[in-house]
Amino acid sequence: MANHDSLYHRLFAHPLMVEQLIREFVPDAMAVGLDFERMERVVAKFHAANGLRREGDVIWRLPTSDGNDVYLYLLVEFQSQSDWWMAIRTQVYEGMLWQQIVAEKALKSGDRLPPVLMVVLYNGEQRWTAPADTTALIALPPHSPLWPWQPCIRYHLLDMGAFPGGDLIRGDSLAALLFRLEQRNAPEELASLIDDVVGWFRRHPSYDGLKRLFTELVRQAMEGVGTSAGIPDDLVEM
Repeated sequence: MANHDSLYHRLFAHPLMVEQLIREFVPDAMAVGLDFERMERVVAKFHAANGLRREGDVIWRLPTSDGNDVYLYLLVEFQSQSDWWMAIRTQVYEGMLWQQIVAEKALKSGDRLPPVLMVVLYNGEQRWTAPADTTALIALPPHSPLWPWQPCIRYHLLDMGAFPGGDLIRGDSLAALLFRLEQRNAPEELASLIDDVVGWFRRHPSYDGLKRLFTELVRQAMEGVGTSAGIPDDLVEM
């Protein structure tokens, strides 16, 4: 599990993976004019309640065409089933990120916080069923007068196994190929998928770092169907 966390951390440390993920799977976010040419990684200086931070979580600052910033917080979930309390966790992480931004930018009274786009990337075998916002977790009737004082934090879920395979095949991006590799594939389906991965890197030969990471993903996918033979260090040599 730790190796998979590290692999995803390295994948989404690459600007192209982040850009393709947002363009293809969070298209509504593009309406604010995200400028991927000027995006910058954010080093998180905060920790969860247990004092730990997971390697799979990645944060980027994305400038927009109107001069403001959007902070993308990508939280990767490697577990067999959904986390019922994920909305609370994202509320905590978002609050700690804002505290860090206030301190680093020396924001003062009257200043405004940048928006945060919280994306949960989940690859478990069971489909995600947890609420995507905190309001669904609070024990209040719909018209309670207490609602104005309750937190309302929402995350965007990307459940890799829930996307129809046909839709993913039509996508020509590394993000779509990643989602396909994380789904259950029969051996003949995996062979066709590997051809697509190799074909992408032959058409885009300048991404050696990502090619090495996808070589490891292909190797893991082959091990999942009972074989890892025949995977060279350079994927394009297959």
